[in-house]
Amino acid sequence: MRYVIPSREVLAETLLAAGPSAPTLCEGWETKELAAHLYLREHKPAASLGIAFKPFAGATEKATRRTAAKAATPEGYRHLVRKFRAGPPPFSPMRIESVDKSANLIEYLVHTEDVRRAGTRWAPRALDEEYSDALWNELIKRAALLYRGVDLGIVLVRPDGPRHVAKRAQVSVAIVGEPAELLMHAHGRRGHALVTFEGQPDAVALLDSADVGP
Repeated sequence: MRYVIPSREVLAETLLAAGPSAPTLCEGWETKELAAHLYLREHKPAASLGIAFKPFAGATEKATRRTAAKAATPEGYRHLVRKFRAGPPPFSPMRIESVDKSANLIEYLVHTEDVRRAGTRWAPRALDEEYSDALWNELIKRAALLYRGVDLGIVLVRPDGPRHVAKRAQVSVAIVGEPAELLMHAHGRRGHALVTFEGQPDAVALLDSADVGP
């Protein structure tokens, strides 16, 4: 909970500062849809089944759009963000520290940057070293899944030395960046991730066109 609760606060503040109709890096979503998504996944899990299960994707999208429509006004939007900011309801599994960390530490970082980096002018945040370490630890747990659609070996490398082999193959590409930037790339925000690549040019080009993300 040490980093999840402050991350929720930062995300809520970022959403409030942007307003309901600001762009995001989530295709087809403005900030009101993103806020609706964040609220529904914690408060209405049945309406969020489509996040993990494609047969329910249509119903989840409808619930997201319906909730977002109620937040189209400044007052409605502030109300929705406040409900997200208040945290999951009583008896929610996300009240359990380990579940909350697994479900939300990366989620909140990526979505905060989805709002911040959707504009034409942005700069990376200076993150606490221990927070970066926590992000790195969560990333390497799921890196193989995030890069499962890439027909290459993938090595994640931090500038300060640590590296993680996410996927093995005869031809590999190393992706170099701070943990937050590696997370953005691994979640498909490749055009907004401050990373560099080490590998054969054709392999790097293949990675650039590959299916990356959850």
